Amino acid sequence: MKTDIEPTSSAAGSPPKVKTRSTGRAGDKIFLGLSRGSGIALLVIMGAIAAFLTYRAAIAISKDEANFLTYFEWNTSSSPMRFGIAVLAYGTVVSSIIAMVIAVPVAVGIALFISHYAPRRLATPVAYVIDLLAAVPSIVYGLWGALFLVPHLTGLYTWFDDYLGWTGIFSYQGGAARSLFTVGILLAIMILPIVTSVSREVFRQVPKMHEEAALALGATRWEVIRMSVLPFGRSGIISASMLGLGRALGETMAVATVLSPNFLIETSLLDPGGGTFAQNIASRFKEAGNDGRDALIASGLVLFVITLLVNGAARMIIARRKEYSGTAA
Repeated sequence: MKTDIEPTSSAAGSPPKVKTRSTGRAGDKIFLGLSRGSGIALLVIMGAIAAFLTYRAAIAISKDEANFLTYFEWNTSSSPMRFGIAVLAYGTVVSSIIAMVIAVPVAVGIALFISHYAPRRLATPVAYVIDLLAAVPSIVYGLWGALFLVPHLTGLYTWFDDYLGWTGIFSYQGGAARSLFTVGILLAIMILPIVTSVSREVFRQVPKMHEEAALALGATRWEVIRMSVLPFGRSGIISASMLGLGRALGETMAVATVLSPNFLIETSLLDPGGGTFAQNIASRFKEAGNDGRDALIASGLVLFVITLLVNGAARMIIARRKEYSGTAA
């Protein structure tokens, strides 16, 4: 920004006129163009994905003789085709909810321990291990779940059946623990590092003056966390949870390795069977024909829409609670 001072013949004592002349730097123009182009490219890519999924899904649904949303079978090799996503939608939503119920409280507790309770010499290695878990490939989690987790959940399933079997939701008929509940536990372990890492970084941004003021007024450590840390980090916790939920909804290989799929909706979460969108696509894509692949793409479109709705709901929640976030602090 350059300023030019122009002399005038105005009355004595009046300030001279100052004329501003904007001279944009080349670097600023380049950065503006790159950032704007990146945003536009992202929108174009998202639009192209949505258009492709919608086009191929419309072809498959037009050939489907059953109700796509409520039918309980997946038979794309017959003529005419009859397939539906009722079981897949149920399995995806239920397993993700189980994962969130288990993972989010544990992740927030670990994040609080690392940021406010643990001494530095302990907090640093614990945080490093948590971050390292996020880099473990999905197939490794799946193999661990199939070879270790499934055999060792029989005792827990029996305990659920003894004390909670009367509910019907936790009744156990025996057999391998390859159920939606096992998938939920495995997904909880997988999303735990993501939720923990993001929550930990949010808790570290809490202004020290807030905590010190609460301590000066005689608040205990828990009262400081309850009145200062958690309200400040609420929107961050929601964002971290949505990141974890996004991974849980789209997880493929780990679920395919652990789950014993079928197209039945069982009353009990402990009964083997069920399915998810990602698992069904991974297991059937190779052997499917053109029409079968279009049907799988149609199910992928539903998962795409569910993910968009979840992220949109998270943005709305954060916007309504932004008075608790760091932007309003």
